[in-house]
Amino acid sequence: MLWITRFAGLFSAAMAVIVLSPSLQSFPPAAAIRSSPSPIFRKAPAVFNNGDECLSSGGVCNPSLVHVAITLDVEYLRGSIAAVNSILQHSVCPESVFFHFIAVSEETNLLESLVRSVFPGLKFNIYDFAPETVRGLISSSVRQALEQPLNYARSYLADLLEPCVNRVIYLDSDLVVVDDIAKLWKTSLGSRIIGAPEYCHANFTKYFTGGFWSEERFSGTFRGRKPCYFNTGVMVIDLKKWRRGGYTKRIEKWMEIQRRERIYELGSLPPFLLVFAGHVAPISHRWNQHGLGGDNVRGSCRDLHPGPVSLLHWSGSGKPWIRLDSKRPCPLDALWTPYDLYRHSH
Repeated sequence: MLWITRFAGLFSAAMAVIVLSPSLQSFPPAAAIRSSPSPIFRKAPAVFNNGDECLSSGGVCNPSLVHVAITLDVEYLRGSIAAVNSILQHSVCPESVFFHFIAVSEETNLLESLVRSVFPGLKFNIYDFAPETVRGLISSSVRQALEQPLNYARSYLADLLEPCVNRVIYLDSDLVVVDDIAKLWKTSLGSRIIGAPEYCHANFTKYFTGGFWSEERFSGTFRGRKPCYFNTGVMVIDLKKWRRGGYTKRIEKWMEIQRRERIYELGSLPPFLLVFAGHVAPISHRWNQHGLGGDNVRGSCRDLHPGPVSLLHWSGSGKPWIRLDSKRPCPLDALWTPYDLYRHSH
């Protein structure tokens, strides 16, 4: 496959880290983060400087900035830190990337201090996301992780971020970027609100219940559209158009229907499909090689799709840091390790 040549050197080096590391440990919960006598993450290498070809950058409203939104959750924090590290390492203009971190209210101060200690000089803001915003709208899902309020924060970026931020790249916490993020930023959305890699070969009907498809008042929402599955872990969002069209309310409407009628099983994804599927600006699949998490219960490991790779995404049950720490990694988990800054992992 094409990716083998590109990643051969990185894969070999990362596997050496896995084999030689004497004490891979599980990532600690919130209590351990608060009580730890020493930093749990190493400071990132101080090599993230703009090149001569980069435009000058300033505060959050500077139009030359690339805006990236990521949630910070103590359970996925190791992944979020690795994602940021990967973006900075591969960016031609790292000082021109502005990060927008979303965290639940009671953890923002702790997480802000931690990020500043790991990435000195990083341009970022951290935003309080109150769980009460969505708690009354969330219904049970196939996995408990999908029911966490922070999983729904992506629907509220237009409200959380500064009004001057008109476009943002939303990224999940279980991925690494191996290309210049500015390339994704420059994606043309045309008249669309969001852009994402689409997968039109996927069986779209499985994302909703039989009751949904049998009721015209529900299934009729796709009339005149050619809906395709897209993964909401990587999206380019036009926040200006989102605000103007009131798209947060449109998503909330479907969540309210779900609470009453049970029309889907998969957390925050189906409302996005209901509102946007068939109206998505397509982005190259290289920007979301997803599904690498596979099924952690059965221990399945996934391979990359054929073609070039700009972003590796461990969507699914299995997360690379958990499998690495349990000494049961999948082969592709080695491609995540070079970006891991957890202090006890090397």
